[in-house]
Amino acid sequence: MTKLKLTEMGRHGEAVSEAGGRPVYVPYALPGEVIEAELSGSHASLRQILIPSPERIDPFCPHFGQCGGCQIQHWQAEAYRQWKRDLLMTALRNQGVEAEVEPLIDAQGEGRRRATFRVATSADGVIAGFNAARSHAIHPLDNCPILVPALKSAPDIARHVGGVIGACDVAFTASETGIDVDVATARKPTAALAAIVHSENLARLSLNHEPLATRIAPEITIGKARLRLPAGAFLQATKAGEETLASLVVENMGKAKRVADLFCGVGVFALRLAASSQVFAADSDKASIAALAEAVRNARSLKPIEAKVRDLFREPLMARELKDLDAVVFDPPRAGAEAQARQLAKSTVKTVIAVSCDPASFARDARLLIEGGYRLMRATPVDQFAFTAHVETVALFKR
Repeated sequence: MTKLKLTEMGRHGEAVSEAGGRPVYVPYALPGEVIEAELSGSHASLRQILIPSPERIDPFCPHFGQCGGCQIQHWQAEAYRQWKRDLLMTALRNQGVEAEVEPLIDAQGEGRRRATFRVATSADGVIAGFNAARSHAIHPLDNCPILVPALKSAPDIARHVGGVIGACDVAFTASETGIDVDVATARKPTAALAAIVHSENLARLSLNHEPLATRIAPEITIGKARLRLPAGAFLQATKAGEETLASLVVENMGKAKRVADLFCGVGVFALRLAASSQVFAADSDKASIAALAEAVRNARSLKPIEAKVRDLFREPLMARELKDLDAVVFDPPRAGAEAQARQLAKSTVKTVIAVSCDPASFARDARLLIEGGYRLMRATPVDQFAFTAHVETVALFKR
């Protein structure tokens, strides 16, 4: 055993100490604590808290510390919120960007409307849950308190699926018309699997993103439009998160009349922006673009939306293609939008809004925009992945 004093919270939600001149990361510990831990390379396992932090609180979930879904339920809210804001501030400083970061917005809402359960089978039966902490093993769950009430039955449904088809991953999305389930497995579809859509009263059941059985189309409302979700489509983890990010985008967009929504997905920004702006929307996912186009055809009172399939990593909008736009919003995956940011930096677009789920890649893209003549006007961190190290950002850049 090694005695450690924790000095800060790391960016992955692990408290940091030092041993042998090297940093050591300790899950479930807090800054200011003195602990006994078992070292294993650059990580340590907490064994005993000798001096607890006054900011330590009791976690609300009995699975905390065993299930790997949450890293931080044991930290007082104000300290946790400041740490999440600091994640963005630190990432910007590391890129040499000086900017004021606004207070963190809580966007947990009623809980997460999306979750993927891992399922395994053995002689003892079927288990379903999330990865155990720092492990690829499955930690079984009967319920998860961070999910929306509509997904309370998700573990039972996942076990039902596993009992029919064996080991798999079962992704759940709570839509406005019911639960949408997408099963990932190498197994072939069966009639028994398709029948689960009715026995569990699901909206739809898909296999590897291909619809297998539909009772009612899974749909959500976006602004003035109704959108039918493609199987396996990306959707913000919480409804409050989507609405918060979208409201910040619309607010920052101001009175721009011709705008682009890049990495648009199913169009959660485009469909709202089209209430007052003409929109060009692009994404590499064909199913998402098709769903957006269908929603546009069926919507009323929207300005024109042109939706195109385009891989913006390999084929970003070039500066010459951006010249007629008043504003651009981009919301890429965790890798960020480096190629697109470089083209924006060469453009004459007056307003750029960056939406990001990774502070490090956002800060790199922000530096590229600033080097191209933009000024970072505001940066707002958003917390829809509560109790984890993930934080979203919406940032406004002006020429």
